[in-house]
Amino acid sequence: MSRIGKRPIPLPAGVTATVTGHDIRVKGPKGELARAVHPELSVELKENVLTVNRPSEETRHKALHGLTRTLIANMVEGVTKGYQKELQIMGVGYKAEVKPYGLLLSVGYSHTIEVKAPAGIKLTAPQPTQVFIDGADKEKVGQVAAEIRNLRPPEPYKGKGIKYVGEIVRRKAGKAGGK
Repeated sequence: MSRIGKRPIPLPAGVTATVTGHDIRVKGPKGELARAVHPELSVELKENVLTVNRPSEETRHKALHGLTRTLIANMVEGVTKGYQKELQIMGVGYKAEVKPYGLLLSVGYSHTIEVKAPAGIKLTAPQPTQVFIDGADKEKVGQVAAEIRNLRPPEPYKGKGIKYVGEIVRRKAGKAGGK
């Protein structure tokens, strides 16, 4: 039994949701998000509370039940509070600059890298070695953060590269040195 799927999703003040068929739209102070729900599941809106219902006790219906409820809850949280990922740039001369289109990264290549911010995502760099990715869509924020990190992942010898704040990079010993 999906215990997560059974929990109702209350809508905070200032957030509105509309359910049309298998599409759900959530609108709040931070923006508007839309998502298609699996056709076998149904979503009900009663008195500012969303509930997800499943047709049977099949294993895949139970899995979809919990997944759908969590995705909708993330949409509600995204339009109220928003999501943020923080990246840290490590290395001598490695830096990020904010430009009107997004970021300009210097991360040890012979050229700089332009990162364009997709719609609904805000890229900021309060310091040259810190990057913040803000947005209402949790999936999009995580995807942009992963793409930026993938431009120069942290290497295990000196730890240079782009990493998430709080990420632990396993360090290796270098060469053993000659006699």
